[in-house]
Parts: sequence; C-alpha cells; structure tokens
Amino acid sequence: MCVTSIYEARNNFSSLVKLAEEGEVVELTRYDKPVAVIMSYEDYENISVKEECWLNKWRREYEGELDDVGFDFIPSREYPDYSRDPWA
Repeated sequence: MCVTSIYEARNNFSSLVKLAEEGEVVELTRYDKPVAVIMSYEDYENISVKEECWLNKWRREYEGELDDVGFDFIPSREYPDYSRDPWA
C-alpha cells in the first residue's frame, strides 16, 4: 500500500492513478491521518457488490409503501402556493 499526502497526490495524480490501475492501493492522508483511498475500478466493483448501501436496502424493502401515503397534501401557510393566488 502506498501512502501519500493530499498535497503530494495533487502534484502526482496521474502516476498514482497508474499505480491504482496496476492493483496498488493508494492511501491519501491529511495531517498524517488517512482520509481517502485511490484503488482500481475492478477492486471498487468487488467491494461495492459485497457491501450495499443501507439506504438502497431500505428503499428496496419499503418500495411499495413510499409512493403514496393516502392523504391529500395541504400546503403550509409558511410556504403558500403562489401559482394559484399571488397575493395569498
């Protein structure tokens, strides 16, 4: 694993991307703390398939229930609908 600062990465970005394409993981740091990673797209796809986002799981689970809750929407006085009456 290659470790470099964000400042150095900005100056050598194309070479770091080339390293990532070859399979090397590049860790980017800010003030010696890791903040990001550059990796090959193939590695990224393998990780993203295994770990699905919790929000996408929730949306899929409640897909049918999120469309319509069954009541009419009445706009608030704080945000009036000016398309009907501009003086409201």
